[in-house]
Amino acid sequence: MLITSPRMGGRLLDEIVAKVPEFAGPVELTVIKGGLSHRVVRVDAGGDRFVLRVLDPAVTAAGLGVPMDQEIANTVLAAETGAGPRVLRVLPEQHALVLEYVDGVTLSVADVPARLDGIAAACRQLHAGRPFGNTFDIFEKLAEFLALCDRNDLGLPDGYADQLPLVARIREALAARPLPRVPCHNDLLAENFIAEGDRVRIVDYQLSGQNDPCFELGDIAAEALLDADGVARLAGAYFGRERSQQLLARVRLYLTMSNVTWTLWFRVHSGLLDGREVDFDYAAESAAKWGRALSDLGDPGLGELLDTVRR
Repeated sequence: MLITSPRMGGRLLDEIVAKVPEFAGPVELTVIKGGLSHRVVRVDAGGDRFVLRVLDPAVTAAGLGVPMDQEIANTVLAAETGAGPRVLRVLPEQHALVLEYVDGVTLSVADVPARLDGIAAACRQLHAGRPFGNTFDIFEKLAEFLALCDRNDLGLPDGYADQLPLVARIREALAARPLPRVPCHNDLLAENFIAEGDRVRIVDYQLSGQNDPCFELGDIAAEALLDADGVARLAGAYFGRERSQQLLARVRLYLTMSNVTWTLWFRVHSGLLDGREVDFDYAAESAAKWGRALSDLGDPGLGELLDTVRR
């Protein structure tokens, strides 16, 4: 099953631009590179600058994001906290959002270690907001991807099925002492952070939902390739005096689950969605994440982490 996106071309953008009062006068559209699924465009109009985010129905159809109306609602709630950009207009029929243009620097993996305080502050700001209307669980998402791979004959990486009993043990350990769910982004690769001086903003709520805050931190650490010291510093920046060995172990286990699960996100994307105007190798990213996941799953210290989160 190949899922195509016929409405993601220039005709849809022209239709949206014509409907937005803020886009008066001469309009210049510039596709913002880096988005791996949806269309993100910078709009220069009337001396002002905006971001137009157009959601692709094929992404939801492939199970790679939350429902489009839910993403829009969560983006609005994130904007209320100040962590996300302001939402200037919602176009529900076109599944599109007109957002504040955040005039800052998009972070890279290399930038993250020096920005942990600002990143942690942005996460706390988002997590303190009004609840999102949906939940996100990385183990349930993994089950969805396994079913998609099976149903569409996408196969699994070598050795993947062999590790699923260990994944079940990780799930059991994390469920022993659950934390309250908070509004989480759940997909915080470096490029979803924009720095305005010392302040960090969070964009792209494609996988957002109520979740354990430790997953948010573990996912950040996984995407930024943080070492053990970096993970500890991130957890300390977020939890402050409340950071404990149990919380740190929880973050590290979720780091592993981020790599385990997003391995299949990239595999599904590569297998089910047609080519995008994105210069990105989804299959190679899937293989890289699986390599890191295998390293964590085979770490001799994993058993101690499991024991620690249960205590």
